[in-house]
Amino acid sequence: MKYLVLVAFIGILASLASALFFMMRNGSSDTVEGREKHKSNPMVRALAVRVGLSIVLFVCILVAWKLGYIQPTGLPMAR
Repeated sequence: MKYLVLVAFIGILASLASALFFMMRNGSSDTVEGREKHKSNPMVRALAVRVGLSIVLFVCILVAWKLGYIQPTGLPMAR
């Protein structure tokens, strides 16, 4: 389970980094006669992948908790 979470975090960070790269490379929008060109935007795709990976990670953690693979420990109560 630890490895799955680690791989998911690395994938999320890589997707976020690639979105930043595409944003910096294509900062200005391409317009033709006042309308934007219709082309696939790699930054939007990278951010969509990041959101998808985050949702999958959250669902996997919930399923692992429900199946008993991980146990919540909570914070110790200070008295």
